[in-house]
Amino acid sequence: MTRTTMTLLVCCLGAMPVPAFGQGSLNTLTAAERSAGWRLLFDGKTTAGWRGFLQDSAPPGWQVVDGALTRVAPGGDILTRGKYRNFELTLEWNIAPGGNSGIFYRGSEDDNAIYWNAPEMQVLDDAGHVDGKSRLTSAGALYDLYPSPAGIVKPAGEWNLVRLVVKGKHVEHWLNGVKVVEYEFGSPDWNAKVKASKFASHQHFGRNPTGYIGLQDHGDRVAYRNIKIRVLP
Repeated sequence: MTRTTMTLLVCCLGAMPVPAFGQGSLNTLTAAERSAGWRLLFDGKTTAGWRGFLQDSAPPGWQVVDGALTRVAPGGDILTRGKYRNFELTLEWNIAPGGNSGIFYRGSEDDNAIYWNAPEMQVLDDAGHVDGKSRLTSAGALYDLYPSPAGIVKPAGEWNLVRLVVKGKHVEHWLNGVKVVEYEFGSPDWNAKVKASKFASHQHFGRNPTGYIGLQDHGDRVAYRNIKIRVLP
């Protein structure tokens, strides 16, 4: 295999949907997961369960490609149909070279864009996007508020594993098995960071007690799979 062929295989998003991190079949639940209260937010075959921001259905710019929910053309951000307050979310993402996307939580449609109210876990090709120059906007970060450490994210074209824990005021971002962000809604530290950010003038930011989970269309190709959620008390 030539170096060019190898590069094309790595960068070809979703070219071969093989299980990652020792998991079994894609977009399925094990008996143990079902017993523990996990359920799928994506069935691996359709966009059922998702809709566009301020829309009733999923936009055509999001399609199922090789078992992954994939942004293939302009379509805008997409949301779960249900709202979630306390939960544990796991998923895998794969971003194109130079790509940018994000995972929103406790989002609402009170503003003209979900990012004005929902915190965002950054999804990024750190090496190929300008946002990767700052830890505050790198992969895994709570966008523009809490930084993530370097060296955790996998390169563009590879699958990254996310775990999000949101319970009451406590939030944890995990990336590839490493806790990269931890914070408390409404803490003095949180309030100071928000006050100094571009979100300061948006009254709903980080204040929704419950809300949608969203996937961002930032203009780049990105794929999500194995999207699972477990509601917490």
